[in-house]
Amino acid sequence: MKTGRMPARFRIIISLLFVVLCAAAVGGIVLLRQFSDGGIGPREAARVMLRTGMAVVKRGEVQATTYGEYTNVIFLHHSVGNNLINQGNLRQLFQQQGIDFWDQGYLYDGLRDPSGQVTGFWYPVPGDNTDPDGLARVFAQQPRALPVNALSGLLQHEVIIFKSCYPNSNISSMEHLQSLQQLYTGMRASMAQHPEKIFVLLTSPPLNPAETTAENARYARQMAEWLLSEDFRGGQENLFVFDFYSLLAENDPSSADYGMLRAPYRDGADSHPNAAANQAIAPQLVDFVSASITQYLQE
Repeated sequence: MKTGRMPARFRIIISLLFVVLCAAAVGGIVLLRQFSDGGIGPREAARVMLRTGMAVVKRGEVQATTYGEYTNVIFLHHSVGNNLINQGNLRQLFQQQGIDFWDQGYLYDGLRDPSGQVTGFWYPVPGDNTDPDGLARVFAQQPRALPVNALSGLLQHEVIIFKSCYPNSNISSMEHLQSLQQLYTGMRASMAQHPEKIFVLLTSPPLNPAETTAENARYARQMAEWLLSEDFRGGQENLFVFDFYSLLAENDPSSADYGMLRAPYRDGADSHPNAAANQAIAPQLVDFVSASITQYLQE
């Protein structure tokens, strides 16, 4: 039996489809490298592409409670935030307020839904960096209709809570402090472009006395106080600052640990606030967020 060759027109169509698919794959990787600020290889780019694609497909699940009542909250954090959630029962406390609480920690954990389940996708924070410079890169991203970058993913939610971790309280000079202020000022300008969203910034937690100096702790306190001031907030109605720093710090000026993680809230030389700290502060954060939503809706 003679086997005929594939007709020429089908060979042309298949070749064109192959070229289109290759171009789409290369284009997707290029775009994702751009969204993630570059610096990743093809394998990692493909991984980002897959997770981001899932975020696009499942965006309806994320937006299910985004209908103007500000009950869809996300918390962008790392380890201190994770402990606040788990040890302070933060998710359950938000549920009691009728709020759907999503959170994203390290990228390898990805986004968790209001039940605490891992969704299998993420919002691609460049370099998994939630230090002030990393957050500044997120807020400088171009908002898209689909959650193809971190900012666009966060903007699917109505209330966006975010923080940097305790290493960012290791401020070594006035120049260092001023550089951080410039980063936060840029973030504030980005938030002003989204008046329909509420942003809640947590001041960075203080360091354990074993990991800082009195001078650096003094700068850390100045930084926290500046973030709480009108010099920073400037009357911006959709921006609220939770004083996480002062709730954790030793606030007695006569103490050797002034401006550092207070003794009842630390274990050994670790700068992570302990379970006692998280259990005490989690309800205060929930109350603050709820009060911020109420104030925003009344303004």
